[in-house]
Amino acid sequence: MSTFDQFEVWFVTGAQLLYGGDAVIAVDAHSNEMVAGLNNSGNLPVKVVYKGTANSSKEVEAVMKAANNDEKCIGVITWMHTFSPAKMWIHGLQQLKKPLLHLHTQFNEEIPWDTMDMDFMNLNQSAHGDREFGHICSRMRIRRKVVVGYWKDAETQRKISVWMRVCAAWADAQDMLIIRFGDQMNNVAVTDGDKVEAEVRMGYHVDYCPVSELMEYHSQVKDEDVKALVDEYFQLYDHDKELEDQRTEAYGKVWNSAKAELALRAILKAKGAKGFTTNFDDLGQTDGSHFDQIPGLASQRLMAEGYGFGAEGDWKSAALYRTVWVMNQGLPNGCSFLEDYTLNFNGERSAILQAHMLEVCPLIAAQKPRLEVHFLGIGVRKSQTARLVFTSKTGTGCTATVVDMGNRFRLIVNDVECIEPKPLPKLPVASALWIPQPNFEVGAGAWILAGGTHHSCFSYDLTAEYWEDYAEIAGIEMVHINKDTNLSDFKKELRMNEVYYMLNKALC
Repeated sequence: MSTFDQFEVWFVTGAQLLYGGDAVIAVDAHSNEMVAGLNNSGNLPVKVVYKGTANSSKEVEAVMKAANNDEKCIGVITWMHTFSPAKMWIHGLQQLKKPLLHLHTQFNEEIPWDTMDMDFMNLNQSAHGDREFGHICSRMRIRRKVVVGYWKDAETQRKISVWMRVCAAWADAQDMLIIRFGDQMNNVAVTDGDKVEAEVRMGYHVDYCPVSELMEYHSQVKDEDVKALVDEYFQLYDHDKELEDQRTEAYGKVWNSAKAELALRAILKAKGAKGFTTNFDDLGQTDGSHFDQIPGLASQRLMAEGYGFGAEGDWKSAALYRTVWVMNQGLPNGCSFLEDYTLNFNGERSAILQAHMLEVCPLIAAQKPRLEVHFLGIGVRKSQTARLVFTSKTGTGCTATVVDMGNRFRLIVNDVECIEPKPLPKLPVASALWIPQPNFEVGAGAWILAGGTHHSCFSYDLTAEYWEDYAEIAGIEMVHINKDTNLSDFKKELRMNEVYYMLNKALC
């Protein structure tokens, strides 16, 4: 079942009783037809539920309170069919805690020039009512998305769909638990941050879990379950036939990787966690139960299932990847946690190799991944290590990270172009090669100026519009590095943002 199937978005139409009961009946009929049309379009991932017309302050407040208290409701769409005096929305908007989308549309597509009379004018006042509603939202500093367009148009529905996916990810984050196996890597700044403020602002909770507790689950994994998972690996992934020889060290490494995956999945399920981090310097005690290798293969596969992941204790990336995965469900090209690894200077095609030691999600693979075992000389266990090896698809995409700026969180978004890499015969890892937009020099420079991390969460299918909606709902800063970015203007934007957030904090 898709995450979207458990949610719904409420549709509330603004009207008033000034024009009589017949007008309200007509408004209600039009609204029902619109909601049915939206649901039947096939373009929206989340069901729209019509919650009637709101004709008074008490009715508005009642529906907004109900939306807050309904766990299935992840957002509210408002539309003003007639002129809806905006003062009657004040108390309801003060109550609303769910994301808001203001749809500026009209039931009829064109003006009926030959038949339009005053009754038609009184009934169809979206041009009037939506501006009144927009004013009160701005007056009250209500964060929302405004979508303008005819409700039957595919582009209008696409914008609503983007917002719905973000709302679903936002709802998912409100009970998101991230488990940290080990701490952040020593002295690394970007993977750290204020966990309390992250929960206040973005909803998710971060807990530490000692690796010794994970090892309790590891010790309970049954051999028959490990064998079944190893067989699944050999069915799913290309591999050398010799890897199936149970007498070899390589087979033992695959076996232990499967056992690690089962242990991780068991503890995440038991705790109700949606994501986790690892630390390659903390894999259990050498004199007791421990992982004999970094659980890279397990991390790759768990990411593909939707678990958030962050390397080296990076809990912000783990939470953000889970959010990316939720938004990305049902879209064709995949997403992954990635790390800026090394640079390739090649003039206009200068690019950054994205990889990690092991943990890149196979959802972005251009071909069937290969299961391989190779020596990994990093971390507390320097040993032969199982992993999935592949290169990413080519094409455009978008990568994002969240950084803690001390007085706020900043969401940094960069459009990128994934290009074809050359073979890496001596580096058997999963990887992507991309050119940050507008080019390597400006894209990488802007990312660094913004304080961007060396980890990010990438998707071929998401665009900056998704992240703009996310930042609007979360109430956090967003900067977007794209084809139009130049460093001079970008630095001015960062400085203006700094002033804005310093003043905003002082006023609050």
